[in-house]
Amino acid sequence: MFQRQLVKLVRVGARQIEKAHMSTSSEFVKIVEVGPRDGLQNEKTFVDTVDKVSLINQLSATGLQVIESTSFVSAKWVPQLGDNSEVMNSITRKSGVLYPVLTPNMKGFTEALKCNVEEVAIFGAASESFSQKNINCSVEESLNRFRPVCEAAAKNNVRLRGYLSCVVGCPYEGNIKPEAVAKVAEQLMSMGCYELSLGDTIGVGTAGSVAAMLTEVTSVIPADRLAIHCHDTYGQALANILVSLQHGIRVVDSSVGGLGGCPYAKGASGNVATEDVVYMLHGSGYQTGVDLDKLIAVDFWISDKLGRKSNSKVALALGKPA
Repeated sequence: MFQRQLVKLVRVGARQIEKAHMSTSSEFVKIVEVGPRDGLQNEKTFVDTVDKVSLINQLSATGLQVIESTSFVSAKWVPQLGDNSEVMNSITRKSGVLYPVLTPNMKGFTEALKCNVEEVAIFGAASESFSQKNINCSVEESLNRFRPVCEAAAKNNVRLRGYLSCVVGCPYEGNIKPEAVAKVAEQLMSMGCYELSLGDTIGVGTAGSVAAMLTEVTSVIPADRLAIHCHDTYGQALANILVSLQHGIRVVDSSVGGLGGCPYAKGASGNVATEDVVYMLHGSGYQTGVDLDKLIAVDFWISDKLGRKSNSKVALALGKPA
C-alpha cells in the first residue's frame, strides 16, 4: 500500500513540475517516433502484424505528430518488416499525424506509393566503411542509387526526408570528421530532402563531438532543416540532444521504450527512449504536444508484447499509469 502511494506521489510531483515548466515557454520541439520501424526492425522474433498496427494506433493517440511506421525493403534483408504493405493498409491514420516509411530504392517507393504514403525517407552514411559494409557500395554510389527515388517523390508530391548515419563515429573506422559529415549532408539536402536526420548510429557521441559536428553541418544547412537521432549506448543521448537544442535543432528522433539499436554496435542499448526525451524537454520549458502518461502506457504494452523490461528510465521511475 505504501509503495503504491509513493509511486502515485512521484507521478503527481513529476507531472506538476512538467506542467510548470511547459507553461513558461512556447518553443516547440517535434518528436519523430521511430519505434515501429527502427525500433522493431532488428527484433529476432517476428512481431505480429496486428501488434505492429496496434502499436502505431496507440502512438497516434499520444499527441505525437510523426510516427515512422515501417520500411519498404526486401523481406530477405529485413524479415521483421516484410508485412510493410499490410501494416500501412491496416493502421488508422489520424488527422494531423504523418506516417513516413523508409524507401531505399524504386521498388520500395513504388510499393509504398500504392499504400498512399505522404512521406518517405532515404538514408546515407558519413562513413565510407559503414556504407560498404551496410549496403555494399561507396557513399557516392549510394547517393546515386537514391536519385530516382528523390525524383519520383517530387513528381508524386511525396515529402522526402533524409537520414545520415555515423555522424560522429563508425564501428569500422572510428571517429568521423565533421567536414565529411557536412559534405554528405549537403549532398543529401540538394537531392530534395526537406529535413535531414543526423544519426549517432552506434551511440559513441558526446556533447563535445556532437557540438563540433553540428557547428560544421549548420555552416552549410540551416538548423531548422535538421533533426538529431541519438542512440544511448554510452548513456550520452540526452546530453547530446540538449547540445543539439543549443545549436537550434528542434526535431528529435526517438523510440518508445528505447526500442531498437544498431546491430553493428557492441553493447548498443538502442535508440533513446521517447519518454525520457519528452520528460527532459518538458522539464526544460519546451512544448512537444505529447502526453507522457499515454506514452508510458504504450511503452509498457509493447514491452510486455516483446517480453522485456522497458529501456526508459522515466517509465521505470514513474511506473505503469493506473
